[in-house]
Amino acid sequence: MNIYRDAEQFMISNPKKGSLQTRIFDASNQKKMKSNPKQIYALVSSTLKYKPFLQHIIKKSHLLKLEKKSKLTESMALLLVHDLLFTKSGRIQSRQHPLKDAIIRNKTRLQAELTKLKLKHGVKSLDDLIEDDYTPVRWFRANLIKTTKEQLLKEFSHLTQVYKLDDIKQGTIYHDEYIPNLFGMHPKDKLTSTDAYLKGRVIIQDRASCFPAYILNPTPRKDKVIDACSAPGNKTTHLASILQNTPDSIIAFEKDEKRVKILKMMCDKAGGLKCISIQHGDFTTTNPMDYPEITGLVVDPSCSGSGIFGRAIDKNVQAEESNGGEDSENGGDYDEERLKKLSNFQFTIVKHAMSFPNARKLVYSTCSIHAQENERVAVDLMLDEQVKKQGWRICDRAEVIPNWPRRGFVEEFSALPDPEKCAGGCVRSLPKVDGGIGFFAVAFERDVVGLETKENGSSKKNAKEANTMKKVNTKKETAPKKKTIIKKSIT
Repeated sequence: MNIYRDAEQFMISNPKKGSLQTRIFDASNQKKMKSNPKQIYALVSSTLKYKPFLQHIIKKSHLLKLEKKSKLTESMALLLVHDLLFTKSGRIQSRQHPLKDAIIRNKTRLQAELTKLKLKHGVKSLDDLIEDDYTPVRWFRANLIKTTKEQLLKEFSHLTQVYKLDDIKQGTIYHDEYIPNLFGMHPKDKLTSTDAYLKGRVIIQDRASCFPAYILNPTPRKDKVIDACSAPGNKTTHLASILQNTPDSIIAFEKDEKRVKILKMMCDKAGGLKCISIQHGDFTTTNPMDYPEITGLVVDPSCSGSGIFGRAIDKNVQAEESNGGEDSENGGDYDEERLKKLSNFQFTIVKHAMSFPNARKLVYSTCSIHAQENERVAVDLMLDEQVKKQGWRICDRAEVIPNWPRRGFVEEFSALPDPEKCAGGCVRSLPKVDGGIGFFAVAFERDVVGLETKENGSSKKNAKEANTMKKVNTKKETAPKKKTIIKKSIT
């Protein structure tokens, strides 16, 4: 039972300790294991892949109730039932053991529930059973730091180009109509083994995850931006691509030490370390006044992850394709109290981002489908007195992927003037229906006129003070020295 004992501790996600792969192959954890880490990773990955179906089978068979005396936990049941029903050998990797006996006693009942499940879904093989839980499209974008759209199309010229999302099948490639330089292919087409992927010329990233950087749309050599919650680095490297790798144009914050390493690895692979300054620290502890050069921010904080569905277990894809990474609590049911706690945190971090003195535009996003974390956070911000004084408002639809059809929920903005306009400043995507994860993004812009007036007033005040000081100093200076000073300033 050693492999199951070792594997059980990794069945529950632990965002603070990194991804599943990071946790299992961590040197300190390996010392405590009695089994091969590679075998543990394979077992846990596969079990998690089938988890919704395993839970259904276990529930319908009343396994945990029938074997209550055996002290069989749900995590252990998932692992053991997985090996019994979802492996080619159909056997549990253990000698005689009470927990193994508990599963074997219910073998007939478990197999019957699996058969019912197959009939219900109309499938014959187990791979077909999990097919619906895969991403419908493998999205990837051309990394403009290392390639161009035209060069990339040449690299994938062996694929037939299609012009509709619904036409994607094996052997085809689709150029997205909403996000420039973004492409889609069938998930079964191998991308991670291509030279383009291995050399960082393409970045695997869900289409909806590309929304924030594209909406912010910073200008190279003019704007300097912050990615407030940056690991694993997809949005950060997308910003770097848009900013043409302009030196020192992005500051990427990440508070978790292990995720900082992942962020550095991703940025290095993308070739964007020239323009990205990685800050290991909590973004909310920064002093906005220390960053007068910042003009835009992307804020994609922890969320419920309710828009994320199961994916293929390709470990390369797993880390990159995710929107929120390990900070997002993938899947699960969330009650109002839990969503309220998340939305309070989200409100706090966005409000902090809005206090950067010269920020002109900000994009807030989540991989959640819940209004509590999305539209309601935007409404709370717009009703906040401090935010009002700072001159922030929700952007017009024309600035937020105007041709994207799915917008924010109008009814959620009833507390604000012109709810329809506010909803137009948001974009939503539905899981699978829109070709990828469920997602939300809203763009805010500063009342530039008001901000410039304030800045001009401050400048005039400073100029007036400077002139006063100049007059005082002039009285103390001799005429020749005054001429010298004027001459130098002209030179």
